[in-house]
Amino acid sequence: MEIAQTIALTMGVAWASGINLYAAIFMLGALGATGHTTLPTDLQVLSDPLVLMASGFMYCVEFFADKIPGVDTAWDGIHTFIRIPAGAMLAAGAVGDVSLATEIAAGLVGGGLAMGSHFTKAGGRALINTSPEPFSNWTASISEDVAVFGGLWAALNYPWVFLGLLAAFILLAIWLLPKIIRGIGRVLRAIGRFFSGQRDVPVAVSGPAESTGSSPKT
Repeated sequence: MEIAQTIALTMGVAWASGINLYAAIFMLGALGATGHTTLPTDLQVLSDPLVLMASGFMYCVEFFADKIPGVDTAWDGIHTFIRIPAGAMLAAGAVGDVSLATEIAAGLVGGGLAMGSHFTKAGGRALINTSPEPFSNWTASISEDVAVFGGLWAALNYPWVFLGLLAAFILLAIWLLPKIIRGIGRVLRAIGRFFSGQRDVPVAVSGPAESTGSSPKT
């Protein structure tokens, strides 16, 4: 692989893992198994039929779980402990047969990128779930799937385009994450006030003089 394509695949698989790990593994494995791309040596195991069946099954499960408000947030919470280390491992494997130091460096950067994309996705979906209608949730979920498949395809075929889009995503995530964190904080505080029985008490505004209820004497 060319250097640009190797970097794009390394960063692409880490970024995609933070959003939808199973879709990323299934797509790369399917492309490798059908001969549409040549995977690095350490990632060729993704083309194994057993790995393809497992990743395809889990992608189907996530496809439906990710479109149910509330369930998707619980799913994201559990996958915090799966997507990030998997993203680091896939990034380390994507650099190919190089030195151990390069693999470790790729794993560290890949893990950080997977963490960023995961928390951006999970936090954004948690805020979307405060809306009572399900359509925004479905739209976000389908858009994420399209982004994963399209992003990995671009990383393999147009690495410089992907790296430019990835840089734009990182800048967007840096801008969005503080807002997402503040938004989730407001939601949690509102939930806490609800269960503690606190209510907003209206403040009575008195006029310039209070009426005594008696009529003035003449």
